[in-house]
Amino acid sequence: MNARNATQDYGEIVNILIKDGFLTLQQVDYALRVHAKLEFPKPLLDVIKTLEFVTDEQIRQAIRNHRLSMRIGNLLVELGYLAQEDLETAFSIQKEKQSGQKLGEILIEQHFIEERTLIEALSLQMGFPFVEPEFTGVDRELFSRAPFKWYEVHDIVPIRREAENVLVAFADPLDQKEIDAAQQIFGPNLLPGIALRKEIRKAISKSLKGPRESDEIAMDDDSVVGIVNSIIYDAIKNGASDIHIEPLADRLRVRCRLDGVLNHYKDFSIDLMPPIVSRIKVLCDADISERRRHQGGRMQFVFDGDELDLRVSIYGTISGQKIVMRVLNRQTSLLPLKELGMPSRMLERYVREALEVPSGVVLITGPTGSGKTTTVYSCINHLNSPETSIITAEEPVEYVIDGIGQCSINPRINLTFEETLRHIVRQDPDIIVIGEIRDNYSAEVAVQSALTGHKVLTTFHTEDSIGGLVRLLNMDIEAFLISSTVISVVAQRLVRRTCPSCSQPYKPTPADLQRLAYGPNDVLGANFQKGRGCANCRHTGYTGRVGIFELLILDENVRDALLMRKTSHEIRTMSIESSGLVTLMEEGIVKAANGHTTLEEVLRCLPRTQRPRPLGELRRLLGD
Repeated sequence: MNARNATQDYGEIVNILIKDGFLTLQQVDYALRVHAKLEFPKPLLDVIKTLEFVTDEQIRQAIRNHRLSMRIGNLLVELGYLAQEDLETAFSIQKEKQSGQKLGEILIEQHFIEERTLIEALSLQMGFPFVEPEFTGVDRELFSRAPFKWYEVHDIVPIRREAENVLVAFADPLDQKEIDAAQQIFGPNLLPGIALRKEIRKAISKSLKGPRESDEIAMDDDSVVGIVNSIIYDAIKNGASDIHIEPLADRLRVRCRLDGVLNHYKDFSIDLMPPIVSRIKVLCDADISERRRHQGGRMQFVFDGDELDLRVSIYGTISGQKIVMRVLNRQTSLLPLKELGMPSRMLERYVREALEVPSGVVLITGPTGSGKTTTVYSCINHLNSPETSIITAEEPVEYVIDGIGQCSINPRINLTFEETLRHIVRQDPDIIVIGEIRDNYSAEVAVQSALTGHKVLTTFHTEDSIGGLVRLLNMDIEAFLISSTVISVVAQRLVRRTCPSCSQPYKPTPADLQRLAYGPNDVLGANFQKGRGCANCRHTGYTGRVGIFELLILDENVRDALLMRKTSHEIRTMSIESSGLVTLMEEGIVKAANGHTTLEEVLRCLPRTQRPRPLGELRRLLGD
């Protein structure tokens, strides 16, 4: 087989891997057979890596050895960073514009690829070192050789001397005019590096403020303030719900929870841990001198004119103090009930048999971060009217609603849940909202308030709707009180939504169906969708999240089962048979079958309590 045919059959990277002896033709043939059987297409190189025929380092070495023969578009496609159709679209745009605009600029402009990914690929292809000026620093003596305006015009920054050479970071090291300009300032022995344009500009701006105290730790107070601010700002800008700052053995790792999944943000030197921790402690009014005990606090952060609360938890570990900040957005806009994502028949029943009933306890259950607060406030907004008195006890107030009395708990001034709940019934409310049932006292207040004719909305941390009832029993609330006051329990989760920009049909694997105890006939009529990954979804295949709900309306059979203290399995079976309960797993399957999420996400996030019913029956029950 000649080189041309190998390239045509396998792609340039696979071809050079064969040429350099990293890969055999037998391995490639086997990978091609596996590749042909895939229902969800992926690059051949990904299959070869999955089969562990080659390593990432071997791929990088082969690319470096043959970098001059490779085109950047082919490189991006074969590495799996770019879809072939996106590359062809970019070529068409480049041809139509006839402006000489570079392919990379078009790919970034059209959001086909992130700038960092493109820079890393160029670094591989051309052999230029990838430089991050924010962490490597800037040589002050070299920087002083040119005026500030010169750096602004050229987007160039000197990094350091390396023997007889000077390492200089360029936004475009292939631009000969920029190379010539740099050589006039730093001499002919130039070692071009490649960096993000915005990082170069940030380094230029920072260099004007003067040298840092130490090139090893390289942080003064202003720099620490800037690092902490940028961590929080970038997390909020990207829609993160939590920020994790974690000390490891050799570095300080920062991760952000996006769409319910932790994503790596940045690593910092472990030497920066003490000043960063101290800065966050100052912001949340925690004890700076205390390093062994766990602490908590709150801070406020202004983002695009909006004031946000951040709840801070500082946890002592053997490696240092781990910090988690939860972003609590004081939102002013609420989701209407119809936009929560409840199936039509479930929503209709919930409004009619729970929200519009004059008294009783309405429970919203689920783990932390499952969207309980959003659901509660959508319910409040639905019930809010000039004829109704609504009063709340929350920690903290997250949505501001005109016309209701909202109280934000503040233990520092002895405004505790217990103190607030003592006074709440004296305010002549029609509807009481308790932010969370957290102990026996708050559970008792909720039940007693319902007994006296009030409607009570509250949240609870349990796995599913039946678990909410069982947990109330375990909190020593009498069974007859629960059965006579609780009118409904909604359990919910948030799962990642399939990216609409890159979703395409797919068939679930036999293994997926087996995990659901399904056969092919059980999913007839399904329209399963999966995202292949694009710039809009950060190449994850998902953007945003969608709610999954389980509604339990307590009828006489369920109330009797509670009084008889039946097991959770018996109560669940009875609820399915008599009160029309559809479990979280079953509602998730319907959402996946409608293309809103994937079966993998359903299996990852939702509890399975029993064998789900066939898709056709579930759609009939839910009206979807």
